[in-house]
Amino acid sequence: MEKLKIAIIDDSQQMRKTIEEHFLNDEKYEVVLETGDGATATENLKNSGADVVLLDLVLPNRDGLAVLSEITALENSPKVIITTALVGDTFIHKSMQLGASDYVVKPFDVNLLDKKIEALFNGEDAEEPENIQVKVDDLVKKYTRKPSPKNRNLDERISNIFITVGIPAHIKGYQFLREAIKMAVESPDIVNSITKKLYPSIAEKFNTSPSKVERAIRHAIEVAWNRGKIENINNVFGLQVYSSNEKPTNGEFIALVADKMIIEGC
Repeated sequence: MEKLKIAIIDDSQQMRKTIEEHFLNDEKYEVVLETGDGATATENLKNSGADVVLLDLVLPNRDGLAVLSEITALENSPKVIITTALVGDTFIHKSMQLGASDYVVKPFDVNLLDKKIEALFNGEDAEEPENIQVKVDDLVKKYTRKPSPKNRNLDERISNIFITVGIPAHIKGYQFLREAIKMAVESPDIVNSITKKLYPSIAEKFNTSPSKVERAIRHAIEVAWNRGKIENINNVFGLQVYSSNEKPTNGEFIALVADKMIIEGC
């Protein structure tokens, strides 16, 4: 029996290792590619012979949606299962629209991947338009939380900004920074009390210390700058706010994103 060939495209080295080790223990599968670089992922995939791609949406140098679009445009393109920490109907709809076969939200049990792959190759997901829409609706219902429409829209818009500027979802600062921006949208003055109020509030919610919150947020911002997406960052805000040599303080970045959310009516 010919083995199914798996490609793993994920920003997290630990996640790639975990998935690869899982499939190495199963004689039905062969891992033919594992990479965390969005810029070279599609080119490397062309000669891999992969049957199915496990694709993260948060990637350096080129985001997962762009990579997905390139993969599905290939001749004899492999099936694609999105494996991501990004939750929101916007990401699900866009991924399926671009040709993904399924969508799994991190963290997940790696055994789930076997079931997803088996379903794809057993013909359980025929690609008739009505079946695709049913799958999208089911995924949205399964993975999206049910806050108020306003809060849901705010979460999605913050996630869109993070993926654009290159802040990966798996680092601690991602969640802390998201929470800080939401707090600043609700109470803009809190940015003036970032040390006394904002960090302690986030620390209490996530059962950690204010100093760790501050460092994690700082790290998240530095990751974006180190990835060299300054042009993307400036495009998000509609003006040339920063150069590659000048990084904002935590408070400046939080205030900048929160102001954008408020102006856009989130």
